[in-house]
Amino acid sequence: MALLSIENVCVSYDKVEAVHNVSLSIEAGQIVTVIGTNGAGKTTLMMAIIGLLKSKGRMEYLGQDLARLDVESRVGQGLCLVPEKRELFHDMSVYDNLILGSYSREDRSQVPQDLEGVFERFPRLKERRSQMAGTLSGGERQMLALGRALMSRPKLLMLDEPSLGLAPLIVREIFRTIASLRETGVSILLGEQNARAALETADYGYVIETGEIVQSGPANTLIHDEKLIAAYLGGH
Repeated sequence: MALLSIENVCVSYDKVEAVHNVSLSIEAGQIVTVIGTNGAGKTTLMMAIIGLLKSKGRMEYLGQDLARLDVESRVGQGLCLVPEKRELFHDMSVYDNLILGSYSREDRSQVPQDLEGVFERFPRLKERRSQMAGTLSGGERQMLALGRALMSRPKLLMLDEPSLGLAPLIVREIFRTIASLRETGVSILLGEQNARAALETADYGYVIETGEIVQSGPANTLIHDEKLIAAYLGGH
């Protein structure tokens, strides 16, 4: 049974359909990427999965019909979305932002242990634990957004454009971190414009254009498609 299974999902803004008959699946421990340009439907799809947008079609997570769960319940079941704009609390410290990531958890006794785990993964966040989030660099903000998400102990982590606005060296560092999360048992749905970086990290890929899946396959096959890589080189 797939961790997440989506069949013929459609999402509309008023009368304009932004996602049309999208089907995909994610197995436990898998990294799956959805590649597309800005406005192709990646963000809309993720917002529908987390419950921030209404959708038609079937979405099952851990064998449950997601239509029966509100946003809070989906988060409580281990779904987590790191949005494109990262949406940190800029006037709060790195430490406080991380602690807020654990707000939905009942196992409070494990929070300090998980915080230390985040600091081990992101030493720069430990160095800046008392610093206001709004004063961090772009790469550090992305690390904080990832760290805060990990504090919720997600089963499925959705990352919307994690490379957006970052220098190439930082992009490589972020994607190495994303790949390493597989070791923790976290499954990942990765929305990206940067096809090469995404496919080097993922197990399977889907290409979305104007709200529809137009191509899919194993990541190690898609990465050799020169036209695909040339069409989606990041655009940041």
